[in-house]
Amino acid sequence: MTSARRADTPNQRQRHDAITELVLHAGSVRIEEIAERFGVSTMTVHRDLDSLASQGILRKSRGTVTAVASSLIEASIEYRARQQRAEKSALAHAALRLIEPGQSVILDDSTTGLALAELLPQHRPLTVITNSQRVLNALADRDGIALISTGGQHYQWCDAYMGAVTTEVLANLRADVFFMSTPAITDGICFHQHHETVLVKRAMFAAAKRRVLYADHTKFEHRALHAMTPLSDFDTVIVDAATHRDHIDAIRDGGIDLVIAEK
Repeated sequence: MTSARRADTPNQRQRHDAITELVLHAGSVRIEEIAERFGVSTMTVHRDLDSLASQGILRKSRGTVTAVASSLIEASIEYRARQQRAEKSALAHAALRLIEPGQSVILDDSTTGLALAELLPQHRPLTVITNSQRVLNALADRDGIALISTGGQHYQWCDAYMGAVTTEVLANLRADVFFMSTPAITDGICFHQHHETVLVKRAMFAAAKRRVLYADHTKFEHRALHAMTPLSDFDTVIVDAATHRDHIDAIRDGGIDLVIAEK
């Protein structure tokens, strides 16, 4: 007999996020240190870490906890969805202004894409093409929104479809605009830790007439393994107002159309 896993309370979620941030930045932290820092028992910390380990974010080992998803890697979608909410909302609203009724729009599986999806009915009718199950759920049964799912192999960590089926479907589609997010920008190039994700985003890029990147300021501080696309290949790049002036100047110096999204 199995029992349903209890939902985390708000305090637990806040502590989980704080623990995750701590370990992502440090790489490895002693469990006793976590208990002292947050003023809870080691038993409570072990329960917190078991929950985070089950999501594939952290790993416990001999009195320490290490990051499975370091600053190089995007963590679980539940964790990512709670980060930089205000910035994602600003980026999504700026992106919405680039969409006209009647267009076909490709959205990736990013949480910024989900924020944009929730705004799309304002510019209906639209056709939305996506590999994100959460975008599909958000727009299902919305009047004036025609949905096309890429299908493919489902990956639980991002709640999205990837693989050969996904890229083949995208190869046979042509859309007006593709909105892409990235977890890391290094030397003017978008990177991602997962190769399967890179292949899907490249296929989406090739399927669209216009390509738009949206990225909050934290993406310029992260690194990842696989190169995807140079910023110079995008028609428009949207960043938030907290983006460092050096990054803004570099984008503009590259002759890229830049939009700064205000909160």
